[in-house]
Amino acid sequence: MSHAEADHDTRRSRQWLGGEARGAGVDRERLLELGAAMAALTAAADEREPVAVAPAPVGVDPGTPIAKPLRSELLRPLDTNAEMRWTALAGQGYVVPNDRFFVRNHTVTPRLDADTWRLRLFGTGLRGAPTRDAPVEFSLDELRRLPAEESTALLECAGNGRRYFAEQQDDPAPGVAWGLGGVGVARWRGVRLGTVLRLAGLRDDAVDVMPEGLDPDYVTGGVNLGRVRRPLPIAKALDDVLLAYEMNGEPLPADHGFPVRVVVPGWIGISSIKWVGPVEVSTTPLFSPWNTRFYRMFGPGHPAEGTMLGAQPVKSAFELAWDARVSAGAELLLRGRSWSGNGPIDRVEVDTGDGWRPADLVAADRGGPWQRWTARWRPPAPGRYTLRARATDTTGATQPTRTRANTLAYLFDGIVHHPVTAL
Repeated sequence: MSHAEADHDTRRSRQWLGGEARGAGVDRERLLELGAAMAALTAAADEREPVAVAPAPVGVDPGTPIAKPLRSELLRPLDTNAEMRWTALAGQGYVVPNDRFFVRNHTVTPRLDADTWRLRLFGTGLRGAPTRDAPVEFSLDELRRLPAEESTALLECAGNGRRYFAEQQDDPAPGVAWGLGGVGVARWRGVRLGTVLRLAGLRDDAVDVMPEGLDPDYVTGGVNLGRVRRPLPIAKALDDVLLAYEMNGEPLPADHGFPVRVVVPGWIGISSIKWVGPVEVSTTPLFSPWNTRFYRMFGPGHPAEGTMLGAQPVKSAFELAWDARVSAGAELLLRGRSWSGNGPIDRVEVDTGDGWRPADLVAADRGGPWQRWTARWRPPAPGRYTLRARATDTTGATQPTRTRANTLAYLFDGIVHHPVTAL
């Protein structure tokens, strides 16, 4: 079975629509009703999906929306989320430091006790079919005693760049108004999910694995959808998925999944479940609201059940303040980063008002999850300028002038117009 996100999503969508996939807690008919309501709700660009917090799991402090300090020079608050400011990356090296890594919360950051926390695996995909109430358990200390691995991986919210649908294209864009700061690269350390699955008694006929967060239940449209969860095919789970307990050489911060989170390289950020607790392993296909009603493309040109998101598209960002003030006549070294879910970046071009020209790529980044680059520019005179950057990845995918609109405003990949004023 393929472990590509688009392949898995397509297969599971067909099975879900055919009544062949299983999702405990929310029935298929109710999800279809909710989907219709969501489509109507998001038709207006000024709507914001309400967040309601159900009672937290037993033994879990429900916490606050975000635990870490939201220093204004590093992060921009967005409802229960926080977007990284690109100026905060200047001179920071390849990875994003923990204090400025973006935060995506459906509800709030819970406070968990590492001593009492347990990873709980259950389901028909494990020998003996342990139940949710009597699972196979691992403590944090037990996970730390297993062979550790480190992965430098990029995480990105599917709505990253959403604000530009409205600002540049006049397309309605409901939801969290992310700029380009809903993305980050970090060094994650932990144990492979595949290692733990095998120790728990993985069966040969297991097909899906669904990690579930310990943050409070998510309530929307008057429906309690339960904890955030999203299935993975067993092939992906056994490939490169990590149960991470460290981030950039430090214990995992609360906002980023303490004590343990899932890191799913190459897939959209919602797959990398934070504060993971229960993990269902099944011999039958699984689904959840987070792969049937959310994180799908709805709207004109898409079927009623939506279209899979697929890989994150190509994006580029300047490490420069929005509407920055610079000196006319003085040479400026522009810095930025580009990335793509399809594969490494092959080339980057920059336009400062006089046509496209190649940017200089940092050689050490070649083949990595994102690519740093530079370009020199001397503003010829005082006035307003628009900077643009576009990247092309190794598959040939590049950034278009305009992104095709979709109801929930996912996967913006257009060339962003970055304003600058020379004085």
